[in-house]
Amino acid sequence: MAPEPPADGPARLPAEVPAAADGPAEPDDPDDTAAAAARALELLGDPSVKEVRLSSRPESAATARRLALSAVRKWGLPHLADTMELLVSELVGNAVRHTGAQMFGLRMQRRRGWLRVEVRDPSRALPCLMPVREMDTSGRGLWLVDKLSDRWGVDLQPRGKTTWFELRVMDRI
Repeated sequence: MAPEPPADGPARLPAEVPAAADGPAEPDDPDDTAAAAARALELLGDPSVKEVRLSSRPESAATARRLALSAVRKWGLPHLADTMELLVSELVGNAVRHTGAQMFGLRMQRRRGWLRVEVRDPSRALPCLMPVREMDTSGRGLWLVDKLSDRWGVDLQPRGKTTWFELRVMDRI
């Protein structure tokens, strides 16, 4: 069972395991990737079961990717791994860079025909889908989410917002 985050702040990874769960997200060996994902699940919880709270820092994108990949594997949808990694990175990057929050929440759901990923933060500032030009070096995040997901949006909450995307999946019957 994953430890609950402390009441006074976001969940933090123990100092002795940053490489296993919060380090570079793309080890060369697929077995290392699976082991790192399993370690992240063990430490932080499963975002397909309940929201996982992460520190609002750039390194948390790697953790979020690992958690997302674990869910994709669990659901038997490995062909969505690359898209899921990229889109989760973009939503997390926006939460880390643009909200000023100390933490954010990651949640994943599978419904018949759909996967949904949500990133919740305490800011009510809405993300903007900006036009992208060929030479732009930043600002492509929501453009990628818009192009690669089947649908996406933002739900305002009493305290903050949830930015989400959905991918259509073929259910095996």
